[in-house]
Amino acid sequence: MTPTPTATSAAPPTWVLQIMHEIDTLAFGEGFARMTDETEMYFGTAHVVGVEAIKAFFVKIDEPLFITHEVVEYWTAAQGVHILRGEATMAKKTAPDAVVRAPFMHIYRLDGAEPARIRTLHITAGPLRTDSVI
Repeated sequence: MTPTPTATSAAPPTWVLQIMHEIDTLAFGEGFARMTDETEMYFGTAHVVGVEAIKAFFVKIDEPLFITHEVVEYWTAAQGVHILRGEATMAKKTAPDAVVRAPFMHIYRLDGAEPARIRTLHITAGPLRTDSVI
């Protein structure tokens, strides 16, 4: 008996790449347009609700940094679940030569609308030398 895969490897869709770019540049557009006032984001222990609050969260943590997010692997699963593994390269703007690389994971749960909207986003990041970037 062959097991049924629970997630399928895929190329990341444009909206995911847009979200990564928008987090890096803090210029929010079509990627974050997939979020709503009801979207819930769990980032480590933080729980943030609503697209505007999520944008403000990213501005708070990323504005002091030069940062780029790279998607390394991407999977889709049943019931609107999308999973990505990536790596962020970052440095404080005040210390641009002290570059740190950190792994991260995003799990998106989408609704059934067309185009799909993000219901929840779970993010884990690290480990990293937080004293280097915070």
